[in-house]
Amino acid sequence: MFSAFTNCFKIPELRQRIIFTLAVLVIARIGAAIPCPGINYMVLQEYFRTVIEQQQQGNIIGLFNLFSGGALSHCAIFSLTIMPYISASIIIQLAQGVIPSLGKMAREEGGRQKMTQYTRAGTLLLCLIQGYFLARSFENPQNLPMLGGIEAVMAKMGPLVVNPGWTFQLTTVITLTAGTMFLMWLGEQITERGIGNGVSMIITIGIVSGLPAAITAGWNVFNPPAGSAKEAVSPLVLVLLIAFLFAVIAGTIMITQAMRKVAVQYARQVRGNKVYGGQSSFLPLKVNYAGVMPIIFASAILVFPSTVVTMMFPTSELAHKLIALMSPGTWLYVTIEALMIFFFSFFWVAMVFNPTQIADDMKRNGGFVPGVRPGEPTAKFLDFSMTRLTFAGAIFLTVIAILPMFVSNFLRIPMITAHFFGGTGLLIIVGVMLDTMRQTETFLLQRHYDGFLKKGRIRGRSFGASSSQGEAVSEDRIIWLLVFIGIIIVGGIAVSLIKG
Repeated sequence: MFSAFTNCFKIPELRQRIIFTLAVLVIARIGAAIPCPGINYMVLQEYFRTVIEQQQQGNIIGLFNLFSGGALSHCAIFSLTIMPYISASIIIQLAQGVIPSLGKMAREEGGRQKMTQYTRAGTLLLCLIQGYFLARSFENPQNLPMLGGIEAVMAKMGPLVVNPGWTFQLTTVITLTAGTMFLMWLGEQITERGIGNGVSMIITIGIVSGLPAAITAGWNVFNPPAGSAKEAVSPLVLVLLIAFLFAVIAGTIMITQAMRKVAVQYARQVRGNKVYGGQSSFLPLKVNYAGVMPIIFASAILVFPSTVVTMMFPTSELAHKLIALMSPGTWLYVTIEALMIFFFSFFWVAMVFNPTQIADDMKRNGGFVPGVRPGEPTAKFLDFSMTRLTFAGAIFLTVIAILPMFVSNFLRIPMITAHFFGGTGLLIIVGVMLDTMRQTETFLLQRHYDGFLKKGRIRGRSFGASSSQGEAVSEDRIIWLLVFIGIIIVGGIAVSLIKG
């Protein structure tokens, strides 16, 4: 396995793709540290630092900051992250199953390009709406129950927005929208010219960027700082925690890769002097067919009531109590989230997986499942099989989603650390890493190098061709890109030293 990493840099095209991907990810992380104009980001940064010290990362705003890679704590130009693009993609994909004309268009020649344009237009619209609400939140952070206690920080360090008004709102909306659209473009460049899925890589690097803070917060539990009133937790708990982490990651990989292979036999067809068909294949039915979508749906819907109540009743004590009751970590929140994840697991499969169409395509091409008649019986068989697999996958997603809350409550681990023991973050990291390893192994096997697994290969991808469609970027452009990044980093360090 370790020799595979060395072999990656022996292939010129793969080496260029890896360097280009790393360079673009550096640009994405630089944008997460550049604050929007007109904002005193030190106020929000101090507030998040206080929240982390008080181990209150279970609230919604702490969860947003985790998935933004710390961009929200800096009031950065990438504060909206790539999530508007993800939301627009989900809406367009669901619309294809609800609106027949869109579904037909997506299957036609050139339909994918039109769907991509619709997704980009939806991303722009969502950015304008979310950017406006975020600008209003920056102007009046004390009215948000999710930012409870920020008044004390503002009294000490000044207001978050120096000059509020429509000028600030317009500037912030344009800045945040441009930041998200730029992130979307960077993701497309990684997909075309780099290695891995660009959008997923940007989300993953944002989640992983919080790992040092998570390790520090977790270490302070077992080794409290000098002068702290907290008692140190037994080192035995640390050993059990590390073993539990490896077990959770291994289980997540197993369930993510698990599938049922439904055998498919193709009948022989004689056309002229040639014989077609007569081959055996299989139809892969994944256990976790929905991926992280049920968790994303459940989290987004659970955040919606708190946001609406906050906007409509900013000074109501009852609203504050309801938001506290529905905050992450409470038993009511955990129960509702578990039920919604279970429901959306079946909902997503019902919207995306179409057994009738699959059965018709198999029948049209002369394929059949051994022991099952073609047509409607095959569709019922596939629907029954997928329902049982979805039940197991829904239980797995529910357990993974609520696992960080149990780790935080019962083992007294900060929520920022517990997030890496499950939930959406762990699923995204595992899925992206597996997909990147598959694409890398494709290049290695095509050039007759050993892959990451000598006794087999990573399942889930055909190694006939690379999944990346675009050409690798030239070495001259990579050199200039690295020089540009180096100038930005050196300039940032110089400015920090001068201010210090």
